[in-house]
Amino acid sequence: MKNVNLLKSKTKSLFQLVAAPLPLRSAVPISLAIGLVLTVGQPVQAGLSHGGDDIPPSVEESVAESVEEQVAEQVEDRVLSHGGDDIPAAVEEEVEESVEEAVEEELAETVEEALEESLEETVEETVVENIEEDIEQDLEENIEESIEDTIEETVEESVAEAVEESIEESVASAVEEDVAAEVEETVEVAVAQSVERDVEATVEATVEETVEETVEESVADAVEERLESTIDYILESVESEFEIDEARIRKDQWLVMAEPEVFEKLAVEGYLFDKVTELPGIGMRLAEVAAPSSFDITEVRQGVMDVLGTDHAEVDLNHIYTAGSPEPAAYEDGISPRAAITFPQDTDDLALRIGMIDSHVDVSHPSLQESQIQSRSFASKGAEMPDFHGTAIASIIAGKDTDYQGLAPHTELYAASVFEKDDERGEIASTVSLVMALDWLMSSGVDVINISLAGPPNRLLQAALNRAAEKDVMILAAAGNGGPAAQPMYPAAYDSVVAVTAVDVDGKVFRLANRGEYLDLAAPGVSMLHAKAGGGYSASSGTSFAVPFAATAVARIMQLQPGEDALEIIYNAAEDLGPPGRDDIYGHGLLQPDVLITSGAQTASR
Repeated sequence: MKNVNLLKSKTKSLFQLVAAPLPLRSAVPISLAIGLVLTVGQPVQAGLSHGGDDIPPSVEESVAESVEEQVAEQVEDRVLSHGGDDIPAAVEEEVEESVEEAVEEELAETVEEALEESLEETVEETVVENIEEDIEQDLEENIEESIEDTIEETVEESVAEAVEESIEESVASAVEEDVAAEVEETVEVAVAQSVERDVEATVEATVEETVEETVEESVADAVEERLESTIDYILESVESEFEIDEARIRKDQWLVMAEPEVFEKLAVEGYLFDKVTELPGIGMRLAEVAAPSSFDITEVRQGVMDVLGTDHAEVDLNHIYTAGSPEPAAYEDGISPRAAITFPQDTDDLALRIGMIDSHVDVSHPSLQESQIQSRSFASKGAEMPDFHGTAIASIIAGKDTDYQGLAPHTELYAASVFEKDDERGEIASTVSLVMALDWLMSSGVDVINISLAGPPNRLLQAALNRAAEKDVMILAAAGNGGPAAQPMYPAAYDSVVAVTAVDVDGKVFRLANRGEYLDLAAPGVSMLHAKAGGGYSASSGTSFAVPFAATAVARIMQLQPGEDALEIIYNAAEDLGPPGRDDIYGHGLLQPDVLITSGAQTASR
């Protein structure tokens, strides 16, 4: 046993020699000394800062103890196998070699693991710092000018081909697919090589190379983002030009809508306006401008944007909208609103606040004489105003007659008249009349606005609808009667608007209803009985006649459950029709107001 103890003592001395500072054991390479520092959690740079001459005592003890535990059993086994007395010199040499190999292996593994972690942290921190310091200045000074010049030239030559094929496909796919893979691969390769080469040189080279590549990739990301933003704006302008339909605009006129102080800047730049209207409900100002026959709306818009920037004003044409041509239905097949769908009984007594944008309402009709209706016209002065459509919608919501009852007869209805008769285009409304109607309804304090008209997209209308949504006014609009293959119709297709389609009593969609991703909800709208301007009743079909059902249901929830998400409640209660889940035909499904919360009265068929 004495020999055993002697051999253990020699082994421990060997541990001390291996773990000693570099001046004591010059045979230990610098990479192993750095590895010792890494094993106790210090960065690579910390190890190098010692120059390999001052390794902390805690590191010596850590390595010695780690290896000693692994070798101790082997030493004792071999000694005992020789009887514990005579230990051949070969055994001593073998033990010493085992110790050295164990130390080398332990350090090598530790170096590789620690270096991977240290490199990833060092690269990530360096990249972040460099990007934050350099990208903003470089992008603002260099990229913005080159992007604007390049995009302008490219669009003039070939917008569709250059933007959609070259930029969107190649830039997006190349950057998005390769960034993550290249960074990860670069770091892994650098780590593997650094184990074999000098650590300090490898770290410096790897960090420098990775930072360069990452900065280049980050610049590419920033370029792509700026390009996409510019491209979207240009495509909108181009699409707006392509979509100009002479029958859908008031010619030789353009509009600008912005907050009041913005107009002071435009006046300084020489922009003069023929008519300016204050919009206190929206918090903006609307200006109408007569234009020469050769005017280009895209150039005008860009000129205003150059003065104000892209987020301070909306510029567009004065588009035309129609109520759509309702499909007549046989009176004997007509279905009264209350028979089409069941509302909770308490709806009869609720004073809902609903606004509607439609044609003029014939308040002298027997079903509307006792209804609480406030009307205001926004049609052109002296224009002839139709009243068929508006009267029909008003009666479905608030009708109150002996033989005819609307959905909520005590509703406070605010009716904005926007349609006028045109010899060439029939019954039309303009962007100006719609925006002014929205402003009045918002000033009146309504909770819900029913819009039963459709037309092309318009920047001013979209901005006004967004302001309404920001003030928690719910907008619901007809999906359109253009048929299954028709393009989306506005304002229903805007994100801030609930698009409503029509179904019959069996839940089958109206044959002329629009389809698309923008559809949100289905409600009765086929063969619907309604008041007829001038007296009597008739039946009609169309998505316009479905909107009052959804508007009444939403207004009811907003009054009984203020602060709750009325749309979420409506969608969750809807009956799923067609394919499972939300679809392009029925949206979230068929409105089910009878399962919604009541104010105390029981749900009953009325």
